[in-house]
Amino acid sequence: MFKTIKVLLLLLIVSGCGLTTVRPKLEMTYAQVAFLAAKEAGSQTLAPTEYRKAEFYYLKAKSSYRRKFFNKAKKYAELSKKFAEKAEFKAYKKKALDNL
Repeated sequence: MFKTIKVLLLLLIVSGCGLTTVRPKLEMTYAQVAFLAAKEAGSQTLAPTEYRKAEFYYLKAKSSYRRKFFNKAKKYAELSKKFAEKAEFKAYKKKALDNL
């Protein structure tokens, strides 16, 4: 009797921890938008290093999100956004300097 109560209590505690994790939907959306903007700016050729890093972290974020590792997904999404924004800025900067 006490064993089943202990097991049920333990299951309740363990399953309750998973419910407190928040899905990083907003961070994933920001990362996707930043990555697509960098792609449209031509960052593949004008800022390939930053673009590849953004792509790498974006794919890692998507994979972590699918596996329900939401803390890792959030971290990777933020890194992807950071590198995508750098790549986009660098691409537009190079385009502007070439037009002078």
